[in-house]
Amino acid sequence: MKLNVTWGASLTALLGSAFLAFGLYHVHSFSGVTEGGVLGMTLLLEHWFHISPALSGFVLNAACYALGWKLLGREFLAYSALSSAAFSLSYKVYEQFDPLLPQLAQMPLAAAVLGAVFVGVGAGVCVRAGGATGGDDALAMSAARLTGWKIEWIYLLSDFLVLALSISYIPLKRIGYSVLTVILSGQIIGLIQRLPLPSRRTSS
Repeated sequence: MKLNVTWGASLTALLGSAFLAFGLYHVHSFSGVTEGGVLGMTLLLEHWFHISPALSGFVLNAACYALGWKLLGREFLAYSALSSAAFSLSYKVYEQFDPLLPQLAQMPLAAAVLGAVFVGVGAGVCVRAGGATGGDDALAMSAARLTGWKIEWIYLLSDFLVLALSISYIPLKRIGYSVLTVILSGQIIGLIQRLPLPSRRTSS
């Protein structure tokens, strides 16, 4: 069975992934403001075990996709695999350079808002294209199917669980800014999903 994957959506997913990776490296990883879900877990692993998000992000996402693949369409998995690989490659490239905004370490509110924009736009664009940069979506869908809970509560639970673990290396005050980032980025993702899409041509 042929995959209904388009060049336009694929390029959109690539750009969204690169935008997300840029924000995660240049804002989140140096500001002390973290994220929930898989993104936040990659930062947690980087801090305590010095595992690059380029590696941990790919592994965690793959595990989430494997868990939920029966609940997701083949096109979603294809775009998600593309987005995940593009994110890991982009982050690895950004790691070769010094951070552009190191002063954000002293500006947590600005970091929270700017980080939310990068995460919300980057992830939102990828989801709008038909996939996801992280395995959070697959994990949330699987958990919602197993528990019968509303999916929005699954997202909140996973985000706040990671934020709670992040207290082990991030001051409680900054966790408050991280909560702001999670809330704002979620709203941006939702807004992008309501934007109209241009007509798309299927790749041959």
